[in-house]
Amino acid sequence: MEKIWQGHLSGKISKAAESFNASISFDKKMYKEDIEGSMVHAEMLGHTGIIEEEKAERIISALSSILSDIEEGKLEITDEAEDIHSFVESVLTERIGDDGKMLHTARSRNDQVALDTKLYTRKKLESILSHINGLMKTIAEKAKEYEDAIMPGYTHLQRAQPILFSHHLLSYAFMLERDKGRIKDAIKRLNQCPLGSAALAGTTFPIDRTFTSEKLGFTEPNRNSIDGVSDRDYALEAMSDLSILAMHLSRLSEEIVLWSSWEYKFIRLSDNYTTGSSIMPQKRNPDIAELIRGKTGRVYGDMMSLFVTMKGLPLAYDKDMQEDKEPLFDSLDTVEASLVVATEMIKEMTVLKNNMMKAAEEGFINATDLADYLTKKGVPFRESYRISGEIVSYCEENGLVLSKVPLEKYKEYSPLFEEDLYTAIDLMVCVNKRVSFGGTAKENVEEQIKYIESITKEN
Repeated sequence: MEKIWQGHLSGKISKAAESFNASISFDKKMYKEDIEGSMVHAEMLGHTGIIEEEKAERIISALSSILSDIEEGKLEITDEAEDIHSFVESVLTERIGDDGKMLHTARSRNDQVALDTKLYTRKKLESILSHINGLMKTIAEKAKEYEDAIMPGYTHLQRAQPILFSHHLLSYAFMLERDKGRIKDAIKRLNQCPLGSAALAGTTFPIDRTFTSEKLGFTEPNRNSIDGVSDRDYALEAMSDLSILAMHLSRLSEEIVLWSSWEYKFIRLSDNYTTGSSIMPQKRNPDIAELIRGKTGRVYGDMMSLFVTMKGLPLAYDKDMQEDKEPLFDSLDTVEASLVVATEMIKEMTVLKNNMMKAAEEGFINATDLADYLTKKGVPFRESYRISGEIVSYCEENGLVLSKVPLEKYKEYSPLFEEDLYTAIDLMVCVNKRVSFGGTAKENVEEQIKYIESITKEN
């Protein structure tokens, strides 16, 4: 296949160099964006009179048929071409002859590549936004289903205070809300059209960059042609945002791994999201959650590889920048797949409420409320804290929980203890006393669920 840069050079390079140089194996993902960008470019060439409108229409019609043939499996994208841009242009010229060669007028492969990558990235980010929305909805639904389930809240992986499971789960929905905001912001900055920047200096032809920008759904053309072809900050920003999102999914997955273990047994995962052992028949391995956790490192690596590639490049375009696509595409695909399986895994997850409650009762996580009980009766908090700690030690030595200690024993530590202390340290009462905004009280959690439901009605 003839090289599009053949002319001054022969177009003949060694097979090893040709293979090393080619990007068709991965940039063929952008066939649709490449063809759509070319159709709009051809329309602009006809609209401005740079080429005859009849020829522009013929190019557009042929490009449309190429797109249809690829999507219907009638045309295979072969690896003989250097890249997807060369492939499309070659097929176009085969089908309509010299008219096809007019398509590249007033355009460089540099701005064509930047355009295709932006279009593809925007499409994938919009899809990821939809999947984030779906996961947030699922979290709200699961929180509502188990609204009254009490679990121990942890700090340092030590049981700390009683909380509602719904409150804990919803915290991830608010992380995801911020992830949505970051990705939406990234799309805003991405949304400048590089088409018309040409190689780096613009073009001598009277092109209409606003026309192509609007047709392709961009906010505006980029204002500096060198910047348009030589930076990849939109890709880096997207990958940074995806890395934060992946981190949130990883933390959620880590908790699912812990909660589904025999040591916790707070949840039971569906068989659809667990696997067995090759030799231990009792095992229910949380492989999907572990893979989400593991793939987060891969997303971080993708981001860092592009940062390192870009850090020392002089302006404008350098071939190093071909290395943007594989890590970018991998990040987009990996995070999207993780969101899909995480959503389904949580949707089918069963919460073992009784086990959560038992863990909450045995962890003395109402000890703070016991101290608060005395403090509200006038005992200085530090003294209340000391007394409560001594009672916890007594319980540990005697295999008791705070609610099972007789009142007579409590009075040995302080005469201020009365029968109402059992109400004060009841776990549901402890939870529902946390009425400060954003706290774990049921009324707060219900408001949080309503909020998540309201913001997920639209992307």
